[in-house]
Amino acid sequence: MVMLLAASVPLVTFAAPPGPDLKFPDPYAGKKKILIIGDIHTGAQIAHDGISHALGTLEHMGRESGAYVAFIRTDTQLVTKDEVFGTGDYAQGGPKQARARNLSYFDAVVFYTNGSPPLTDKQKQDLLSFVHDDGKGFVAVHTATASFYDWPEYADMVGGYFDNHPWNVFEAPVIVERPEFPGWQKLPQSFTMRDEMYQYRAPYSRDKVDVLASLDASKLDLTNKNVHRADHDFPIAWVRNYGKGRVFSSTLGHTDQSWDDPRVQTIYLEGIKWVLRMSDAEVKPHAAPAR
Repeated sequence: MVMLLAASVPLVTFAAPPGPDLKFPDPYAGKKKILIIGDIHTGAQIAHDGISHALGTLEHMGRESGAYVAFIRTDTQLVTKDEVFGTGDYAQGGPKQARARNLSYFDAVVFYTNGSPPLTDKQKQDLLSFVHDDGKGFVAVHTATASFYDWPEYADMVGGYFDNHPWNVFEAPVIVERPEFPGWQKLPQSFTMRDEMYQYRAPYSRDKVDVLASLDASKLDLTNKNVHRADHDFPIAWVRNYGKGRVFSSTLGHTDQSWDDPRVQTIYLEGIKWVLRMSDAEVKPHAAPAR
């Protein structure tokens, strides 16, 4: 029989949790910070499984390039200028010790949303003010334009609403309209890219946005019953000024494979850097090129 003898164990004590007024050092001080909201629970679910890879890729691109630090959330709690606290106990110190970030901490917000994620009227006002009045950035990824159909001011900020994807995922014929814009310089004037390309409706207007690239309508099946635009204008990415702030929007990023495409990664990285004012390309709304 083996006897286990009690050993002398030193007493370990733990310091009390920090009080709510204790200032923690910011490990990301001096860096650009973006808040990525990946919330599709009010929209299409299985169709957008690729959102996980999208968010992970966006976070990795920021760290690898050194351009920004990404905070990923699947809720909208931080989309506010008010103080944010957790709702549960934190180390027995109560919820007031679980302070979180708010919009004031970030330099840009990225939405990969669908449907109408929960935002109060105050949160909506704060997000618009964050861009329009504070001069911060906003990036709309893919289904972000298929979001908040009951909030027209949101679409005005982004630049347009989704209006179906007539060809679903396909080898899309792309024409670059702004080859000098960051992210597009090394691409040929025309090429194919496999992704789910959107059709847009009002408030989309070339008078309000600067289209960076669009689909070559001469190579599309325009007899498709879901084609609604008589002008056959199908942008895939644009930028715009919104008050003092900057907005970048793109249909790209539906599938896992598209996020593994170096072209898509570069387009989004440079789009994010542009809204962060790490580049200074001018916004130039223009008519659609002759097809």
